[in-house]
Formats: sequence, structure tokens, C-alpha cells
Amino acid sequence: MRLASFKVLTLGLLITALLPQAYAESTPLPALGADLSQTSVSGISSGGFMAAQLATAYSSRFIGVGIIAAGPFYCAGTYPSLSFLQNAVTTCMAPASRFAAADGAKSLENAKRFADQGLIDPVSNLSRQRAYIFSGSKDPTVAPIVVDASYNYYKLAVADPDKQILYSKDVAAGHSIVTGESDDVPCGETRAPYINNCDFTQSQVLLAHIYGDASKPPSKAEPSGKIIRFNQRAFITGDLSSMDDEAYVYVPTYCQQNSCIVHIAFHGCQQGARYIGDHFYAGTGYNEYADTNKMIVLYPQAIRSRGIPANPKGCWDFWGYSDEDRQYPAFFSKKSPQMQAIIAMLDQLGKKP
Repeated sequence: MRLASFKVLTLGLLITALLPQAYAESTPLPALGADLSQTSVSGISSGGFMAAQLATAYSSRFIGVGIIAAGPFYCAGTYPSLSFLQNAVTTCMAPASRFAAADGAKSLENAKRFADQGLIDPVSNLSRQRAYIFSGSKDPTVAPIVVDASYNYYKLAVADPDKQILYSKDVAAGHSIVTGESDDVPCGETRAPYINNCDFTQSQVLLAHIYGDASKPPSKAEPSGKIIRFNQRAFITGDLSSMDDEAYVYVPTYCQQNSCIVHIAFHGCQQGARYIGDHFYAGTGYNEYADTNKMIVLYPQAIRSRGIPANPKGCWDFWGYSDEDRQYPAFFSKKSPQMQAIIAMLDQLGKKP
């Protein structure tokens, strides 16, 4: 853990909380002329569900996805007899049996139905995506059978499953994103900040799989680019998004003057900067990969809410809290307030400086 930077950021967040007007003065997300033709996305836990949603709803925009400890697209709609929230906490996390668990085939059927209705991009785009999927064998939060459904979803959707899917479920990890850092949580435990040392850097493995032959080894040096804290509020519509006023983007030195590709990395519940400082956006290995692969990394931020919307742990929305329409929420579609904000950020990065 980078203790000094954590203390500085924690103090900064405290000051910002006391002075809300500071957000209006934060740095705008820069236009960097990014190459958006090779964009990918990944996430852990609720961020993994969000990555799965985004890669399907906007499938024309993404070439690959990393799903860590999470279920497939529209998991919370698997069983219509249950509410979205009931599905989310049982079907998509701790099902009573395999007969009540997430179902990749049902998720794909729903995706096709939504595509026919024009709510999401055509499902045929999934056939070209590459997917990295991970379930820790000691994960007590999201059962491995749920993550199996993510694998089955992509197995049915892609053209060449053996080549396009990398499914890892033999690592004795708790509910976490995995690193090789000795000062992170021991591999098999499940506790904050849900970043565990299992002797390899998961973000770099998933990015290498997504980009295949084009991938270069990550830098062994400290990242040489800059982390920009920017005004995320500028991209948010409505009052229920449960997204923080600020977010982060890592821009390698090369990408400050040249066009680069983009990866979006979603933290999980209780993993936003307000919870753990810079540990996720500076300490999970994405930036070292970005330095040698001419890649900008966008780190959107969710925040806990008190009351309405009901999001007490700062999770990304995969069950419908972010929509005013409680009966037919749009969390899974291109009308999702959170996903619309993310796509707007992506488009901003793609604009010419």
C-alpha cells in the first residue's frame, strides 16, 4: 500500500467533503484524440457486473471484457418471479442451488430480445469480443457457479470460445481483484480493500488476453504518466446515478501528445476512492500495462448513497437503483444513467485536443 499517497488523498477527500464547491473547480476530462476502435473494459464484483453490462449494451464499442467475480449481462433479470434486487442478492451472488443460479443462456436470450427492441446494440457484435473471466475458489461473496454463467454466456456468444475466452477459477483467492504485491491482503481472504496478493497481476493478465498478439509486457518501473482527477459530474444526468463528483484517468506520457487506445476499469463495492484512496486506480497494475501499450485507463467512480437511491456500499448498478422507473429500470440498457455517463467520458477522450 502506498501509505503516503493514501494519507494525502484521504486528507484531500476530507477537505473536499467539507467544501463541496471544490468539485466545480476540478479539472475537466481532457480531449486526447484517443483511438476508440480498440476499447476494452473490466471490473471486479459490482464493477464486473457493470463491465459485463457495458460490453453487451454497447457491444459495438468494445473489443473485449474482463469479468472478475461477477455474473453475466442482465443477471438481475434472470428469474422474472423475483425482483431485480432479489435476483441480485441471491441468483447473482449466493444462489441456493444451481437451479436458482445465474444462467448464461437466459442472459443471452434476454440480450437478443433487448437488441431486437433497440435497447442495446446487436448481439452479433459479441462474436468478435475477447473475454477474461475469473472466480476465486475461496470467494464467499459471488459463488463460482454464478461466474460460470458469465463463461457460458460468452461461450454461446463468441465465434471461437477456445481462443477468445480465458476462464480462470483455480486460484485460491477470496472476493478480490488480484495483484502480486506483498502488502496487499493475503490471497484467500475476503476483506477490504478487496485487493489480494496471489503472486500475479490480474489486470495485466486480462489485458494481455484481450489484446492478444498486440500486447506488450508491462513496465517494471513505476508508472511515468500522470493520474488526472477530473470532474465526473459534468457527464452525469439525473439525481440517482450514485456516481461521485470526481473520477480518475491515467494518461501515459506518450498518450499526452499521441493517440492511444482506452481501457475502462470499474472498481467494486466499497472500492471507490472515497473508501480506499488511490489503491485501486494506482495500485492494481493497469497503469504499468498502459505505459508500454499506449493505453489510457479510465477509472469511473461510484459512491455510496444514503436513502435514495439505495446504494449504501458504493456499488455499480446491476439491479436498477439508478432509474426513476422502479418497475422497468433501464440499468442494463443504453438508457442507463451510469452507462450513458461512461460512454460520454469515452467520447470526450476521443475528441481531438
